Amino acid sequence: MWPNMPIDYIILPNDEQGIHFGLFVNNTLISVVSLFIENKEAQFRKLATTNLEQGKGYGGRLLSHLITYAEGKKVNKIWCNARVDKKDFYLKFGFKSTNTVFIKHKIDYVVMEKMIIR
Repeated sequence: MWPNMPIDYIILPNDEQGIHFGLFVNNTLISVVSLFIENKEAQFRKLATTNLEQGKGYGGRLLSHLITYAEGKKVNKIWCNARVDKKDFYLKFGFKSTNTVFIKHKIDYVVMEKMIIR
């Protein structure tokens, strides 16, 4: 996500409280995502795939696994801050755009959510 930034740039204060997933191909980490569950809501952050492996379905496979995992934890909603230019990716997984938009580090974001119906 931020390949030209130092590691301290991507570390968040509560990262140790998250559940971190990685997808490996031939013992090489290809894609990552972090999940934070609080009050029956799950937020995922930092879904990223290495540049050379993007477009091969790895991020989608990891997101599908994360959704299944979160559903198993009985959450009511899964959400993320999505880059606006990646919105169509999340729509394929049943996420909906909200009216919450913002700019961070000169990048446009939209909050996207998926309600879990039981």
